[in-house]
Amino acid sequence: MPALAETPKKGGLFTAGIRGGASTDSLDPATFESQQQIFIGFAVRNNLTEIASDNSLKAELAESWESDDAKVWSFKLRPGVEFHNGKSLSPEDVVASLNIHRGEGTKSGAAPLLKDVVSVAADGKERVRVELQAPNADFPFILSDYHFNIVPANADGSGDVSGVGTGGYFLEDYNPPTTRLRRNPNYWKDGAAHFDEGEVLLINDSTAATTALITGDVDAINDAEYKTLDLLSRHDDVAIESVPGGYHPTFAMRSTLAPFDSNDVRLALKYAIDRQALVDKVLKGNGVVANDHPIAPSMPFHDSSIEQRPYDPDKARFHLKKAGLDSLHVRLSTSDSIFPGAIDSVVLYKESAKKAGLDIEVGREPGDGYWSDIWLKRPFYTGGWGPRPVPDMIFTSAYASGAAWNETSFSNARFDELLLAARAELDESKRAQMYSEMQRLVRDEAGAVIPFFRNYVYPRRKEIAHSGALGGDWQLDGLKAMERWWRA
Repeated sequence: MPALAETPKKGGLFTAGIRGGASTDSLDPATFESQQQIFIGFAVRNNLTEIASDNSLKAELAESWESDDAKVWSFKLRPGVEFHNGKSLSPEDVVASLNIHRGEGTKSGAAPLLKDVVSVAADGKERVRVELQAPNADFPFILSDYHFNIVPANADGSGDVSGVGTGGYFLEDYNPPTTRLRRNPNYWKDGAAHFDEGEVLLINDSTAATTALITGDVDAINDAEYKTLDLLSRHDDVAIESVPGGYHPTFAMRSTLAPFDSNDVRLALKYAIDRQALVDKVLKGNGVVANDHPIAPSMPFHDSSIEQRPYDPDKARFHLKKAGLDSLHVRLSTSDSIFPGAIDSVVLYKESAKKAGLDIEVGREPGDGYWSDIWLKRPFYTGGWGPRPVPDMIFTSAYASGAAWNETSFSNARFDELLLAARAELDESKRAQMYSEMQRLVRDEAGAVIPFFRNYVYPRRKEIAHSGALGGDWQLDGLKAMERWWRA
């Protein structure tokens, strides 16, 4: 949908209805896992690097970076940047911010991404030096991850996670389900943060979110139920965005627990899902079929030559019998708070699996608290992963042995070996071969049923405008609508 105005305008209030989060969400970036947290984090803070609307990597608080061997990196900080409390950005702030996710005591979901960091240290008054155990050609990409918000250093060298940042908005009131923001008049970034005020409303009920958009109580929501798209399209004051990306749900089996400790059971469940039916009936065509690995067609090193796993009830029965079973009953936990249509997806999965002798019980779970009470805790549950700019980030976070967010408990020595080798390899063709093998290993052995990559589909009121180029790394323009959009 084209922008309604070519030149951004300052002023007004932007109210975002966010689905995905809980009233207990913390501002500590180590705990970030919900859409609400990421959206607010990007509004009040910055990272060293960021993913632009065209999905390229660009400088943010780091003005530039360099490395001769991809093992020791030097980041030059942007001059003249101040935190909301008036403190000037310093290398010590960056050190404190990255160390939040390091060390034995951290519970950060991003800890695996910094596992190979040997040291982070100030290098003079304007540079930060990061030394890695082994070369990592993608390290500047990693620092764009939503966990790595830069916060001011406390007197003891720890990071201040109270909500002070260098971003385009001050945090006026953080009290989910309502968060209030106010524009930072001294924001260092030109042509950004156009709204005078912001309001973030946590609305996990999709019907309530849609109603709020139609009535004008919110200006945009980060997800729309696919079954409501026809209704929304009939409203002249509503525009619908459909942005391709790498978002994918997982039907995650914890492969250390019976019956999922049998790879034949895992394969039976993979052959028992009709992926195209989910794309057609749940997504209404707003997505593409996936192949049980997380590397989307839009990502670097996606291997399109890997044979697509079909819906094949006979093969599912074959693997079930190899596991010594004639039938199987499992409960798959899910919630529409994960993505619109999550419950419908599991219902369709249940229907297709019947033909293979698999009985999938639809476990409808409450949205509030899903990520804290269900995800990583149940034997079989639905997860949801936003796109990462490079394969290393999703493989490290979700499939490396022992990673905190390894939701299927996948552990494969060859995969771990390739992960390290591909990260250090500077020859693109050799990296492509390694990532291809890793995609196959996850596809054939991990406990993740990955049915599709869905477009981000979200509506906005037409009086809210944008540049026309929308980031595909998250909903709402990379979850940076507060910074990038304006009221026309």
